[in-house]
Amino acid sequence: MQVIDKNKIVPLLDRLSKQSEVFVPTVKGSESGFYSWNSLNGAKEIALEALNVYHSPKNVLFPQTERMYSIEQGKQVFSIPDTFQDEKSRIIFGIRACDAKAITCFDDVFLTHGYEDSFYATRRKNTIIIGNACYQPGANCFCSSMGINPVQPDADVVIHDAGTVYAWEAITVTGQQFTEQVQDLLEEKDLGLPQLKPFSTEFDYDGVVEKLQGMFDHEIWHELAEPCMNCGTCTYMCPSCHCFDIQVKIWGDKGYRFRCWDSCMYTEYTAEAGGGNPRPDSQDRFRNRFLHKLEFFTERYDYPLCTGCGRCISVCPNGINIIDIIKRIKEVDKIV
Repeated sequence: MQVIDKNKIVPLLDRLSKQSEVFVPTVKGSESGFYSWNSLNGAKEIALEALNVYHSPKNVLFPQTERMYSIEQGKQVFSIPDTFQDEKSRIIFGIRACDAKAITCFDDVFLTHGYEDSFYATRRKNTIIIGNACYQPGANCFCSSMGINPVQPDADVVIHDAGTVYAWEAITVTGQQFTEQVQDLLEEKDLGLPQLKPFSTEFDYDGVVEKLQGMFDHEIWHELAEPCMNCGTCTYMCPSCHCFDIQVKIWGDKGYRFRCWDSCMYTEYTAEAGGGNPRPDSQDRFRNRFLHKLEFFTERYDYPLCTGCGRCISVCPNGINIIDIIKRIKEVDKIV
């Protein structure tokens, strides 16, 4: 088995950052997320051994705000002089299985079913993903209940914490090619991998999609939505949420279009130019979020949009818990 000594992680990141922008899980004061290695103040900020970080790395492939193309308009002519395709090489290093699965969700949304988002596609093809196997689930972790293997992230390479070393496992052809480039930092060693510890939060997800298919008008949504104030925090913290808005900036006859994250929890998200809104009420927006996560996405891609990271549980100011919602949905035939 190939391994890399933990003392060689910093030299590895230093080398990689000379050719690519490397994003690593990092703790910065009260914040944590995936930050560029070159922006850090030394190795002490790296959080590879942390369970997970506050912000997922979705911003690496799907920026919170990104320019799409420039525009010029004249009296009778409208032109697009430039399209902003970001071809920079990137490496996401140390991603956990829940966040890696979210990237798989993005791949399906932006690259399949007859449509390819060129902005996402350009970033994605130039990104290598190094997963970090997770053997110690946290209190709000439930990825296994959503069908995800925490010790085998969807990645090109997976590292496994084995004490003083990380076991190094190349998964894809890209991962094998990447491994060859850093071969001098690896060595062969016989060792056993850790055992996955039990999840404190587990439930049976089977049957949820079928149950939801007959629940659009069920009265339970009024009860479940009552605590929600549509702040949208859950959607921004979620690693797999991908709603966006497109806006324009114009100065005289020149400007550009850009897109930015949006939230289905906001009234304006479904506002129509004619004044209508198909989801005018808080309950309608709440219901749509969970139907999309648990039913609609599964019907299209054969797996749920929720990856079980638990961030929405941790950040909701009113204590809304998606696990409780799933359990209530499964019990719906018992509700009077």
